[in-house]
Amino acid sequence: MRRRAGLILLALAMFFAALSPLLRWYAFPRLAKIPANEYQSMVLEAKDATLLDYGTMTERKVDKVTIVQTLKGDVEASEKIEKTVDRDVVVWDGLSYVQGPDGGMVSEIPERYIFDAHTQEPVHAAGEMVDGDPVKRAGLEFKWPFLVEKRDYEYFDAQARTTAPIHYKGTRNFRGLEVYYFEQTIPWTEVPFPRTMPVEGITRETVAKTGTTRWYTTVRKFWVEPTTGAPVYGEEIHKEELRGGTLLGDREKVTAFAGHVKMREDYIEHTVDLIASQRVVVLLMTSYLPWGFLGLAVLLLSLSLYLEARGRRPGEPEPSRPPAPEPVNA
Repeated sequence: MRRRAGLILLALAMFFAALSPLLRWYAFPRLAKIPANEYQSMVLEAKDATLLDYGTMTERKVDKVTIVQTLKGDVEASEKIEKTVDRDVVVWDGLSYVQGPDGGMVSEIPERYIFDAHTQEPVHAAGEMVDGDPVKRAGLEFKWPFLVEKRDYEYFDAQARTTAPIHYKGTRNFRGLEVYYFEQTIPWTEVPFPRTMPVEGITRETVAKTGTTRWYTTVRKFWVEPTTGAPVYGEEIHKEELRGGTLLGDREKVTAFAGHVKMREDYIEHTVDLIASQRVVVLLMTSYLPWGFLGLAVLLLSLSLYLEARGRRPGEPEPSRPPAPEPVNA
């Protein structure tokens, strides 16, 4: 009976020992994915900002500029692209909508971002764009991969349409969560005018004819939860200028926008709560269950060996056997 129980425990130990690495290295990459139908929105604000009045082409101080960012998954487009590539793909249609203190539109920049559902690496396919301009992204945008490392990453800048390093600056505590802090600086760079301008009748083409150019610089900051790879908070110290051309008259440049952009408080609270719950799910597949199954396998193996050792302990009487039959003589 002991030997049978020991064999059962040994079989269970082998099962859980095999299940531990399978869960971490096989199941996790296939189960931990961004859903194709994801929808999220975020509101950011720049208080005491500088904004250009396009009607008079003069800069003015305003109480607040609001940026509404939305990301919406296109399931049909994802399924179509997945037929041509051997991976799960997510297609996000994003919109960055900037409005002034009176609620009027300052600019709106649409994007289509196509990426791998698990690694978050860009997937190049038809339709990838920023503000109607085709782009070929390199590096991350919006989200880091699962299990973020303490190193620099490449991050795509939608304004400049280029990729630049975003530097790991250390580990910090943000509202009870351990996060990695990243920072990226984009130096003054000439960037395209938005296709949708705040004044009716003015387009990027008519502005281009005046010889006026648009320049931009920013310091981008992210606090990233390393298990999920999701930013829990972000800021930008953002500046835009118009330079040269007949549109400015005798001025060399004017500030189109300058402000310290931060997430609104209610969205910070919602984001922290959401990521904290998602973190537990990822940890189950990468840490809690694999290590738990491995510990259970060791325990079961120990019990199996203990029962086997007790079954063979010296000094116990041999089990009685029936006497051998007497030989029969013919």
